[in-house]
Formats: sequence, C-alpha cells, structure tokens
Amino acid sequence: MIHFVGAGPGAEDLITLRGAEYLKKCDCVIYAGSLVNPGLLKMTKEGCDIYNSAEMTLEEVIAVMKEKESEGKDTVRLHTGDASLYGAIREQMDILDAEGIAYDDTPGVSSFSGAAAALMAEYTLPGVSQSVVITRMAGRTPVPEKENLASFAAHGSTMVIFLSTGLLEDVSRELISGGRDPEDPAAIVYKATWPDEKVVRCTVGTLAEAARENNITKTALILVGGFLGSSYDRSKLYDPEFTTEFREATR
Repeated sequence: MIHFVGAGPGAEDLITLRGAEYLKKCDCVIYAGSLVNPGLLKMTKEGCDIYNSAEMTLEEVIAVMKEKESEGKDTVRLHTGDASLYGAIREQMDILDAEGIAYDDTPGVSSFSGAAAALMAEYTLPGVSQSVVITRMAGRTPVPEKENLASFAAHGSTMVIFLSTGLLEDVSRELISGGRDPEDPAAIVYKATWPDEKVVRCTVGTLAEAARENNITKTALILVGGFLGSSYDRSKLYDPEFTTEFREATR
C-alpha cells in the first residue's frame, strides 16, 4: 500500500494524526527533501528505508514504490504542505493505477494556511475579499495562458503566490499591469511555521526590495490583498441584528 501524506507547512507537530500514524508504522518513506521538515522522519520505526525524492526522478520514485510493494511493505510518500497543491501527485497516482498498486491520500495543512497564521490574518474579510486565488508566476515551468498573474490581479481578490520568490520583480510588474496599485499591501512569509520563520510586510511595488533586504530568495509565499490592511466589515454571523438558523436577532 502507498500512502500519500501531506506533511504540513513545516512544524513537526502540524502533521495530521493520521499522517503521523502512517509514518510510525510504514516500512519505507519517500519524502520531498527540499521542503519537508526532516524532523518528521524521527517518527519512523527502526529499519524504515528512507529516500529523498529531491534527488530522484519520477521513474526512480515509482521504482522504489514497486519494489516495496513486491516485498509486501507499506510506503509513505511524504509531500510538503498538502499534496494537492503543487505536489505532482497526479502523475504518480496514474502510474500506480496502471500498475494495479493500491494507494490512499491523507491531506495536510497547506503552507498558505501556515502563512495566514504567521500573519495573524484572515484571508476572507467581509467587504474586502471573499475569494482567494492560489497561483504562481510563470518561470522555467509555464502556466496556462489564461492564468497569468495579471489576469488574476484584475479581479482584486486575495492572492497567495507560490514558487515565485526568485521572480519578484516580474511578480510586481505583472500584478501592477493587471490593475493592482503599487501601494496595495503585500507580505512575504518565509518558511511558515518553521523555527526560522520570517514575516515581512511590504507593498506590491516593494516585494523585490523587501526580499533582498531580508535575504529571502526561496521557500516563501507571497500574499497580496486588502486582507492585510485594517479595514473590513463586521461579520453577519455574530451580528445581534442578524437571524441565523441557530438564533434569532436580538435587536
């Protein structure tokens, strides 16, 4: 059996209970070494085989899975955050389907949730933003033409930008060309929830400068939007003048 497990955003205690149990019991772990906290590997039992997928190709990863499966062993494929976001799990699952190898998927806490916690922020503020765009800047790996940053920026929604810390000049230019004001609030969260987490608040126009000043070149999320400001409307959910399924308005 192959268990795809989301390792969480970084802190060792932010993996799910289910994911931790799989780690403790498995015979083999293939982990995303460039991003997963290696401290999580301390959960594994003695004799567990451990592979760093940052040094492997897809074919090599699958070969290990097939080998362990033929030996009747359980493998954990440990991905950073939640594997459904930029985890490249679909291609692995399709091959496992073709090989007739069983697998399941345990979700994890995404780094975009960790970043919001680091900022003490709420992405969806009444009167400010009710939508969150999770995307990345086109670089060595392209994005679909209709999903460039400028097109998303035009909506004015909250934005969480992955895998783009080394392209911040381009990120700012694209956001501004799409309609974002250079003075719109932004933030850079480096290694959210890790011991060396760093939070930098800036503006859309100063993203690159802020990263340089704080020596941030990778492993960071870029967050953009009015949710980083101080103005918003009160939620109706707890408004005494608002009737819900569970209580009547008192005013």
